[in-house]
Amino acid sequence: MAKEDKIRNSFANKTWQEIKVKDSWQIFKMMSEFVDGFEKLAKIGPCVSIFGSARTKTDHKYYNLAVEIARLLAEKGYGVISGGGPGIMEAANKGAYEAGGKSVGLNIELPFEQFHNKYIDRDKLLEFNYFFVRKVMFMKYSQGYIVMPGGFGTMDELFEAITLIQTGKIARFPIVLVGTEYWKGLFDWVEQTMLGNAYISEEDLKLYRLVDTAEEATEHIFRFYDKYLLKPNF
Repeated sequence: MAKEDKIRNSFANKTWQEIKVKDSWQIFKMMSEFVDGFEKLAKIGPCVSIFGSARTKTDHKYYNLAVEIARLLAEKGYGVISGGGPGIMEAANKGAYEAGGKSVGLNIELPFEQFHNKYIDRDKLLEFNYFFVRKVMFMKYSQGYIVMPGGFGTMDELFEAITLIQTGKIARFPIVLVGTEYWKGLFDWVEQTMLGNAYISEEDLKLYRLVDTAEEATEHIFRFYDKYLLKPNF
């Protein structure tokens, strides 16, 4: 019933007073989230974002793999940014936190599923109401993206990164997809159908890499940093 009411309300005509009071003031809420995010994240230094499902259990192989990836990144001095919640996000923060690295969480308020995990540095936990503001933080303050298996939210983050790199809106940072058994079907379709219909170019297929191990994932990131002489956080 609540979902139906939400749909009906979206079609309802709004008075000028409602627009002025509610919609206009949302601008300031959005601005406050941008300002808070910019001020906190600008101080952290080179970071890698790890994306993946909030529903991944702690005994799943991908959870443990994400912990190991984050640990290897943190031991080299790189900050780790996650979505701040459970599942793969928790695993990413756990690996960074336990290795003594910088563990950042960009948490989003949702009616279900999302609550921030305990492995985020207290001064690096940010809370968001707006997905698009949160996504700007991921894209602006990451110099690499590691994508674990996940659902629609993970796909959204993955293809946002690919699109921004493809269109030159951000630098060509590495995108690493972990778990070829999970990703192969999707990216076979990308190659056969998208490329086959000339909706992307052959060069676009080089924007990402599929791997299976923590070492493969992190080595691809490290080679990128070495090439451009980027320094880690310590």
